[in-house]
This record gives sequence, C-alpha cells and structure tokens, in this order.
Amino acid sequence: MNRVEIYTDGACKGNPGPGGWGVLLRGGGKEKELFGGEPQTTNNRMELLAVIMALQALKRPCEVILHVDSQYVLKGMTEWLVGWKAKGWRTASKQPVKNVDLWQRLDELVSRGGHHIVWRWVKGHDGDPGNERADMLANRGVGQSV
Repeated sequence: MNRVEIYTDGACKGNPGPGGWGVLLRGGGKEKELFGGEPQTTNNRMELLAVIMALQALKRPCEVILHVDSQYVLKGMTEWLVGWKAKGWRTASKQPVKNVDLWQRLDELVSRGGHHIVWRWVKGHDGDPGNERADMLANRGVGQSV
C-alpha cells in the first residue's frame, strides 16, 4: 500500500458566509494541492468537505496519515460516528446530526475506500508547515467562491 500524508483545512468568512477548503497531499516524493469553495456555507462544512475531497483524490487504497485541525471532524470520525449511525443519524440529545449529508459521504469514503487511516489532530495556526499550507489553500478557495 502506498503511504500518503494529508493535511486538510476549512475556512469561512462569516459563519455562515463564503467558505473554502484546502488539501495538501504528500506521497511518493510528490505533492498535490487541492482547493475549492462555496459562496454560502459554514466552517464545519468546509472542514468536512476538505477531508472528503482529499479521500476522493486517492486513486487506490492507501495508508493515510490524515492531519486535521478540526476537533469537530476528528471527534466525529473517531468518537461520535458509531453512535450517530446506531441512533439513525441522531445525536445523544436525539437531535438530527448537523451536516449529515457530508458525514454520510465521508463515512462512505472511509468504509469503502480500502484505506488504512490514522487520524491526527494538529493545532491550527501554530506553525505546522502542512497545516499552514492547507490553511492557505482553504483561503484561496474562499477567494474563488465570492
């Protein structure tokens, strides 16, 4: 299996407001940058969409080290998802899961992609080079969306 290191980030100018997502993929001595945006969205949606777009870009099953600065995405994937699915996509307080469309897309990519994913949290805006690049790409995506 190829090993890929991925950094993702989302950005939003206003919440809701114009938003962007950014991805930095590193593997096999190569780098690839991805970014995009939406005119009216939220920061959490952009954080999720960054991870979705990163995993969709992989052409074959990989060993993935996935760096996120979003506790929402990290905890959603490593703690909350199993319970949400068991409760019919409801939270512990029986409310509908927010951004369920994106959570379901991400769950599908993770469960059917054949990847071995290690989720890593990185503190945002703290000098990590991969996270800073993903942030720059997300902000480029915001600029594209307006």
